[in-house]
Amino acid sequence: MDFSIAWQKINQMGRDFMSILPNLLFGVVVFVVFIFIARGVKSLVERLLENREQSVSLKLLLSRLSYVATLILGVLVTVTIMVPSFTPASLLSALGVGGVAIGFAFKDIFQNFLAGILLLLTEPFKINDQIQYKDFEGTVETIQTRATTIKTYDGRRVVIPNAELFINAVIVNTAYEMRRLQYDIGIGYGDSIEEARKFILEAVRGVDGVLTEPAPEALVVDLAGSSVNIRARWWINPPRRADIMGAQDRVLEAIKNTLTANGIDLPFPTQQILLHDQTEVTDGDRKTQREGWPAGEGDVPKSRATVRQEQQEAAQKAQLAQQATAPAPGAPAPVKQAAG
Repeated sequence: MDFSIAWQKINQMGRDFMSILPNLLFGVVVFVVFIFIARGVKSLVERLLENREQSVSLKLLLSRLSYVATLILGVLVTVTIMVPSFTPASLLSALGVGGVAIGFAFKDIFQNFLAGILLLLTEPFKINDQIQYKDFEGTVETIQTRATTIKTYDGRRVVIPNAELFINAVIVNTAYEMRRLQYDIGIGYGDSIEEARKFILEAVRGVDGVLTEPAPEALVVDLAGSSVNIRARWWINPPRRADIMGAQDRVLEAIKNTLTANGIDLPFPTQQILLHDQTEVTDGDRKTQREGWPAGEGDVPKSRATVRQEQQEAAQKAQLAQQATAPAPGAPAPVKQAAG
């Protein structure tokens, strides 16, 4: 068996490896240098953004992007050194064929990534803001390049893709320093609206945490079925969920105690049931049986029984009158005299 051909190939491979070994070693050294350069660029970006007003997530994103971009540049330079025949143009041409397939496969990932960058740049909300998206409401924990996580008020974590937050409506409850709260209070129809309004405003102004400017308000908003509804409105600062619940608790307690102490009725919803139990004699008589209509002044329509009785009496009188004028049985008929 002749091993000379195999030995020649192995020998050729060894010589080729030794010829490119300096390039390999130099490429490794260059890549290590680029790792330190990437770390330095990341630290530089962090220091440049340290005193600026950007959010923490945006600063983290920019520092990571600068680090990754520097590493990618280092990989391209290293490969070019190790393989002289390789150029970045050849890499782009190779990726051009599979770029379409990769784009379709990672469409959602790229969409969320771009949406995350836009959210971090435009900052419609920040970390620790309290937002509401559809059925989810809570405090923003992190804004990553793929998704945003919020912590609900009952202690659960919700992960929402950034594309959803970018293209849909999001309520930012803590976007401003103040927030207005309101609640409807029903008073009795027999109570004075002005007095109730005065007591409500006194109660709201005396609650700790309610702002004096803008001033609290008490507006009549509805004449309901069993009450006159007055809407109390007041402002608080800060507008976080815990502060809202605490302020509302104190305000409602103060309003209830103040109105009750001053004799203002707080009626609960009631319904009036009218039983249709009239007899034939009272059916339709507005003097004796009312179903929500006023009795009226002066004469009122007669009941159906009265009208029917009067019709019967009139018919009997007409019948008696007819019988009185009719001739008795067997009597000769009256003779008609001829005209003169």
